[in-house]
Amino acid sequence: MLKIRSGIGYDIHRLTVGSGLYIGGIKVSDQLKFIAHSDGDVLIHALIDSLLGAIGEDDIGQQFPDTDPQYKNIDSKILLEETTRLLREQNFEIMNVDCVLVAEQPKISIHKDAIRTTLASLLNIPFASINVKAKTKEKIETDAVGRGEAIECFCVSMVRKTT
Repeated sequence: MLKIRSGIGYDIHRLTVGSGLYIGGIKVSDQLKFIAHSDGDVLIHALIDSLLGAIGEDDIGQQFPDTDPQYKNIDSKILLEETTRLLREQNFEIMNVDCVLVAEQPKISIHKDAIRTTLASLLNIPFASINVKAKTKEKIETDAVGRGEAIECFCVSMVRKTT
């Protein structure tokens, strides 16, 4: 078995008017929210998929199906904690995480350090082992993200087997 492994994750959710938009476990807007079964935190969902992929497990939809009522409106930080428990059970530790958020609204850059701090705490890894980048589609309106109707996120994770 390989000692070092990587995984990639992706998620996208549509936006609507609402009372709270959470990205990376941080509230980034009081006027928007995701349309989703859970809280819709695209960064955490992409991160979970990247971690699950790195250890060869089924994706987030298999681990936490949206057909299961226990996950309705669940805080995605809880799902991330469950995912990190699974990693530990299989003797993996997280080396680093790199995430790219793509959104026209709201502006994410001012929240990046808070997101990194929250993720470092949840993942029990150093702040310096997490990177979060915020991009736009330069208002190219060929899709929902470019029109400001959705947010997407890509994450890559590196893990290593500890035993």
